[in-house]
Amino acid sequence: MTQPNERPLALVTGASSGIGYELARLFAADGYDLVLTATNRELLERTAEAVRATGAGAEIVVADLTKFDGVESLYAAIGATGRPLAAAALNAGVGLGGYFIGGTELEAELNMIQLNIVSQVHLTKRILPDMVAQGSGKLLYTASISGTMPTPYESVYGGTKAFLISFAEAVKSETKDSGVTITLLLPGQVDTPFWHRAGMDTNKLGLGEKAAPSKVAAEGYEAMKAGKDRVVAGMTGSKVIGNIVNNLAPDTVKADLHAADAEPGSGLKD
Repeated sequence: MTQPNERPLALVTGASSGIGYELARLFAADGYDLVLTATNRELLERTAEAVRATGAGAEIVVADLTKFDGVESLYAAIGATGRPLAAAALNAGVGLGGYFIGGTELEAELNMIQLNIVSQVHLTKRILPDMVAQGSGKLLYTASISGTMPTPYESVYGGTKAFLISFAEAVKSETKDSGVTITLLLPGQVDTPFWHRAGMDTNKLGLGEKAAPSKVAAEGYEAMKAGKDRVVAGMTGSKVIGNIVNNLAPDTVKADLHAADAEPGSGLKD
């Protein structure tokens, strides 16, 4: 790390690949030092190398944010820097596709809830009071357009993102005069390992066109810098769905539309 107060400090969770990797590079290019966290040390080292190549400092924290102690250890590592957080991109999250009955495992769903919901609340509870006390700070949450609609064959995943959107908007209202800004990044399909890890290799979403993670990260980063409420990022089609269709169509229609693209095997049909 550079000497305290020379550069602002930012946190990126889920920094090992995809959107998190790209966000880390954007922060570094913009003059920030970074605290980077994920569970894979080797991939975190790759991100740290990219960050340090710009002249920025990077500290790696290998932590499992599905565990209470993992979040606490991350917060302790931030505190150990002796520097205030100027910004945080709470990007860590996982997906899970398949039939809710007979297609997905309860343990995997509960772990997803721990990461996508519980760790977000836990970490926000730790870092947001510090930002409010200092009268400044920027929070960026990676949600999804899935949080704006019912998501058959991703039923629990979509619910976690709907929670995150509601939670972020509520906390933002409570802290609107604090000097802290809260921004939601809502991507559509992004070209990351998300789809394979979620078991969605055979549906239309997993096999279809996807936005580059660098594009999505850049749109989210610029929205955060500007203090915007939210940005639907990625492909034009995703923006139409997130900004127009999901604001107008009833939930039953949105659910049927999503089901057609998310049903296992739908991408293999003629």
